[in-house]
Formats: sequence, C-alpha cells, structure tokens
Amino acid sequence: MLSDVVEFSTPLWLLAIPLALLPLWPRRRHALDYACTDWLPRDRVGDTVLRAGRLAAALAILAAVLGLAGIGQPATELPRTGRGAEIAIVLDRSRSMDEALVPKGRQPVIDSSHESKGHVARRLLAEFAARRPQDRYAFLLFSSTPMAVVPFTQHGEVVQAAIQAGGIGRGLSETDIGRALLAGAEQFERRAYSGSRIVLLVSDGAAQIDPDMRERIARALKKHRIAVYWVFIRSALSLGLEADDYEGNVPEAALHRFLQSTGVPYQAFEAEDPEAVKQAVAEVDRQQNLPLDYTERIPRRDFSAWFFALALLAGALALACRLLTRPSWKEELQS
Repeated sequence: MLSDVVEFSTPLWLLAIPLALLPLWPRRRHALDYACTDWLPRDRVGDTVLRAGRLAAALAILAAVLGLAGIGQPATELPRTGRGAEIAIVLDRSRSMDEALVPKGRQPVIDSSHESKGHVARRLLAEFAARRPQDRYAFLLFSSTPMAVVPFTQHGEVVQAAIQAGGIGRGLSETDIGRALLAGAEQFERRAYSGSRIVLLVSDGAAQIDPDMRERIARALKKHRIAVYWVFIRSALSLGLEADDYEGNVPEAALHRFLQSTGVPYQAFEAEDPEAVKQAVAEVDRQQNLPLDYTERIPRRDFSAWFFALALLAGALALACRLLTRPSWKEELQS
C-alpha cells in the first residue's frame, strides 16, 4: 500500500495540488498583435524553452505543496536475525562500589590510587557492550532501590551513555539486591521470546532476601526463561561465595545458593582484581553468542527539506526560462 511507502504529517496541504496546473493553462494575453505572421519562421527553441519554463513552474508548485504537507517515509519495523542475546545489566551502585579494588587481604579505602570497583565494572561493561553490537541491552542501577536507566535498545551510543551515567555522584550505603534482581527479570515482561536472555548482575556483595521475594524472583526468571550471570567483585575482606553459611551470616554465599536453586541457568564469577573481572566478563561474552531474532525499528524519514530544495531549483529554472523568452506574435484579425 502507498501508506507503507509514503506518509504526510499535514495532509490537508494536499488540497492545494491542483494549483500546480495553473502554469500549464494556455494563455494568450502576453502575445503581440501583428498584421501578418506568415513570413516568420517557427521558433522551435523558443517553444521548447517556454514549455520547459511552464513545466518547471508546475513542478515548483507541486514540490512546495508536498513539502508543506510533510512528505516522508513512515517508521517501520523490520525482522532481523543475528547472533547475541538480550541482556539486562544490573549494576550495583552502593557506596562500597566506590572503594578501591585492591588485592586480597588489604584494607579497602575510598579514593585510593587503585581503580574503584565501580570504575572497573563500568569500564569493562562498556568494552563488553562495544564488542557485542548485535545484542540488545537494558541497564539498571541499584542500591536501596533499583533504577531503570535504559530499556532494551540496540543503539550503542545510548548503552555507553547509560553505563557512564552510573559513575555520577556517590552511592548509598543500603543495598536491596532482591528488588534489583526482580526488576532485571521484569525488563523482559511483554517481550516476545526471540533467543538467549540474560540478567547480568555485577555487584561486590549481597543482602538477605526474604522468602516471598525469593519466590517472586524465581518465578520471574522461570517465566521469562532467563539465565543469570553474577560477576561478584569480591571485596578484600569477603569470605567468598563458597563460604560456609549454615546460619545465613554470609549474604553473598546465601544469594549464590539461592540462585543455584532457582532452576534456571546460572553461573557466578568471583573476581578479586581488575584482570579477574575482565576474564569473568570475557567468559560471559564467549558463552552467550547464540542466534537471536529481533525487530529493528527504522525511524521516520522526513523528505520535506528535499522537496523545498526541489521547489527552489524548479522555481529558479522557471524564472530563467521566463527571462529568456519574449512575447509571441500573433496575427491580428482584420474586421
């Protein structure tokens, strides 16, 4: 259908299209009366220039009307098939992420000469997203509450800007990782299943999650068929994910065991230094590179400027033709 190829933002201007016929209307009022014109040769060049000028004037009016009507190509959605995944990145923005990532056994401090954990995470996530342009990303930050920064998009500039925005200001001391995981899973709500789905959690710790929240998280992960990857940036004094946690005193170990029990694909990576974080992100990159069906949205293209330019050029041509011609002579009828 024509509406699938072209559309008009202000179609009422199309009512003015008949005005383009005015230059083609035959007129004799500019002709000069003369007693006899039989001796004059036919001016084929002049006739051609005259017709070209009229056609150019008609084209100028038509192009101007179409430009005013806002002619353009409508927004479309095209099915695509690539390789990659839909990835919801859930990044910890608590105050502890501002601490330096120092070797195991050393006391962490803020504003150390070492890179902070948050800076390392953002840098490596930015590199990860840049290497995988086929993926679609959603990005969330969390501390005491999750904050959705960007919904699913494939625009690399938007993803990079969202990742860098995570470094603005200082984090809060509270952490609610349960709500963050649930918010990450809910990013897939009302999205058609098209391939590999991931919640990529990047955090340096955890918090206790109550049974009701655990049930909601597990249900959401199963419903949307989501794999969970946890890049655990281990603090210098942390006991780690495999620590004995019989009484629930090690939150990160408790969260690790809970995610293992959800019944969805899950893998955790412990990282104690920037190189280990880099290796963990690279492992996720290596594992999740499967066929992915997605829909690419092509934004509307506005052609008004091109039609206004065409109207200007056609008008200039019509004016030039008018200046090159002289009034025609016609034989005066004798009464």
